[in-house]
Amino acid sequence: MKKIISGKVREVYDLEDGRMVIVTTDRISAFDVILPTMITDKGKVLNALSNFWFDLTKDITKNHMISSDLKDMPAEFQKPEYEGRTILVKKLKMIPYEVIVRGYMFGSMYEAYKKGEPFLGHSFTKKYEQAEKLDEPIVTPSTKAAEGHDINVTLEYMKNDLGAELGTKIEETALAIYKKCYEHAAKNGIIIADTKFEFGLDEKGELVLADEVLTPDSSRFWNAAEYKVGTSPASYDKQFIRDWLKANNLAGDPNIKEVPADVVKKTSDLYHECVRKITGKDL
Repeated sequence: MKKIISGKVREVYDLEDGRMVIVTTDRISAFDVILPTMITDKGKVLNALSNFWFDLTKDITKNHMISSDLKDMPAEFQKPEYEGRTILVKKLKMIPYEVIVRGYMFGSMYEAYKKGEPFLGHSFTKKYEQAEKLDEPIVTPSTKAAEGHDINVTLEYMKNDLGAELGTKIEETALAIYKKCYEHAAKNGIIIADTKFEFGLDEKGELVLADEVLTPDSSRFWNAAEYKVGTSPASYDKQFIRDWLKANNLAGDPNIKEVPADVVKKTSDLYHECVRKITGKDL
């Protein structure tokens, strides 16, 4: 067993038998800086949400999950600190794209729209306000950069790179997952404005959903009760902590010493509220 990834949030271990162990920590990053203070239970919330969505969408596509039971994992992980934040997964040949599904006119897409410019191959003839729901969700991939920032590309670019058959399969699968999960979340008071998926291929060359799925770290979740077209809705993500950093002129500062306890608690509470609404239970 060897650690192969130590990311901003996750630690990944290769068991060298076709399986991996992924541990989701309580670390949080903002403005490309990993903050020195952990967010209580954040890793457990992200893990619980991904596991919930994997189960909900297994009729649409296979996923990489093998087990979330520590008893199925090497002895090193059979300890209390790994409970609720650790999964055993199948190792895949990962597809080098993040597959972003956007359901609302927001962010960089809205900025392009306001200028009358197409957005990554998509043009809009209908008039939209900020945060307005699109007639149909769209897929906009990005390349997965080993270093630096990912690069947004058109759907056609990805299909040309991967081949039309695989590219189309990815597009259709991502949209099907988004639509099913969107409907579930909407019934429970959360709007999934956009999200990103990652896929891999198994030993048979079949498409498999991997990484994290529909968490506040990989998605833009809005509170349906507070949502209003024409505004910038508050998100169930790290926006609260990002706002605190900006207000204190600490955005992007690698020398930040700590995050105050009240900011940590508020951020943790938002993560808990998210998992409670979506899964119907807290941790």
